[in-house]
Amino acid sequence: MPPIEPLEIIDTNIPVLTDVIRHAETPPTVDRDTLIAELQTKLASRTFALADEIIRSAFTAMEATLFEQISAQLRRELPELIDATLREHLDTEEPG
Repeated sequence: MPPIEPLEIIDTNIPVLTDVIRHAETPPTVDRDTLIAELQTKLASRTFALADEIIRSAFTAMEATLFEQISAQLRRELPELIDATLREHLDTEEPG
């Protein structure tokens, strides 16, 4: 295994975060009411989107559950209903 060579330092002028912040331009002042209105709009929009997603997901889950329950109930009850209906119809007919 060859010996590990030390890394060559190419640039030692790496900015320090505090220096970058000190020399950064100050952001333009924003009217507080405008900022609050923008934040309210953004929060309301995101909240409604989240609520819509949750509701759609819940409806999908409820729909699947209801479909399974209805299908199971029909599987249980339909054979008896068909049998009873056929017997009523066939028993009332007079042989001709």
